Amino acid sequence: MQRKKFDFEVDEKILLKKNEDKLKFIEQYSYENRTTYISYDNVPVIKYKIFDDYPELITGFSTRLGGVSRKHLSTLNLSFSRGDDRENVMENHRRLAEAVGYDYEKLVFSDQVHKTHIHIIDSEEDAGKGIVKESDILNTDGLITDLKNIPIMTFYADCVPLYMYDKANHVIGLAHSGWKGTVADIGGKMVEKMKDIYGSNPEDIICAIGPSICRNCYEVDDVVVDRLKEHYTAEESESLIDDKENGKYQLDLHLACKLNFMKAGIPDENIALPDLCTCCNSNVLFSHRASKGMRGNLAAVMMLRA
Repeated sequence: MQRKKFDFEVDEKILLKKNEDKLKFIEQYSYENRTTYISYDNVPVIKYKIFDDYPELITGFSTRLGGVSRKHLSTLNLSFSRGDDRENVMENHRRLAEAVGYDYEKLVFSDQVHKTHIHIIDSEEDAGKGIVKESDILNTDGLITDLKNIPIMTFYADCVPLYMYDKANHVIGLAHSGWKGTVADIGGKMVEKMKDIYGSNPEDIICAIGPSICRNCYEVDDVVVDRLKEHYTAEESESLIDDKENGKYQLDLHLACKLNFMKAGIPDENIALPDLCTCCNSNVLFSHRASKGMRGNLAAVMMLRA
């Protein structure tokens, strides 16, 4: 698929004027059935309708617009590991935090390695780890906490963000789920951890699967499909892949993550699928595949309000 080149100065001004015409929504989601919407407060933030009934909860997913980074990192790169100036990244975090409503100096970062290690934030000593303090939260793709006013953050550029909220026990979780984490069921492991530590009932957990690469854009090979078939039934595997009959397949990570949640006991009606693909919208969202690796990082953030 040939990607258009965009003038970010023009496109950013258009988007900040609340014009969403530049976004391409995943086909099966009509306007009336949209799962996301964009909040505009200087910096555009993608939010989920499924969480709107919970005023104690703060959530958001960044776009690449509204920041100060340059060139292929333009403009709201949120990663310190993509070659950006630290001052730019800090300013981008400040702007996003102001738009969403949290203290960016208290952020707790993941340290993603495409595995299933989960860190429980049970002390305020963790606040700031990764952004203003050196972090000992290593090799970690999932974060869970019940602490108030401690924002947690995971990073993306095509992989799948998993948001979880136990509305009964007021516990939040964020997980980064690439194909390796998905077939290893990081979503289900997050639910099990919430059950074991906080006594969560899966029927009380509300989940959103965030903006990420769609089935039409995500081509994989036999190595990925063979691993997939080890973890899903033949019927499930058939529903997740389209065989192109040339050794390549189109993989639906969104549906795979939903299946993982449902196997963990989350009711279907408690799970929101994404309506935005990062690769289809590489003009406003960072996409590793569309940019061939020349990109910054998006971020998912959650926080319990005191």
